[in-house]
Amino acid sequence: MTVRTAKFQIGQIVHHRYFPFRGVIFDVDPVFDNTEEWWLSIPEDIRPHKDQPFYHLLAENAETTYVAYVSEQNLLPDDTAKPVRHPEVDTFFSGLKDGRYVIRDMQAN
Repeated sequence: MTVRTAKFQIGQIVHHRYFPFRGVIFDVDPVFDNTEEWWLSIPEDIRPHKDQPFYHLLAENAETTYVAYVSEQNLLPDDTAKPVRHPEVDTFFSGLKDGRYVIRDMQAN
């Protein structure tokens, strides 16, 4: 299996290609790293290939915030410049600069 370089970066705001949600990337898996049950729960006509980067998002839609796991093929850059309202944003990031979140320094205890 060939591992591809991630197209998106931690701190980047993105939105889903098919579903009405957006979020900020806080982690990246070089290839699929979730359960087979999760993968099979995605409708077959939009089910992503496993051999691509998958992104962990602090996500939001019109009703709520949550953590999402999304394939690279199903993400697009979000150019709204609006902050993400997820309550955990401040845990990972120190603020928004030039439309991208700045990674917070994580000091080991």
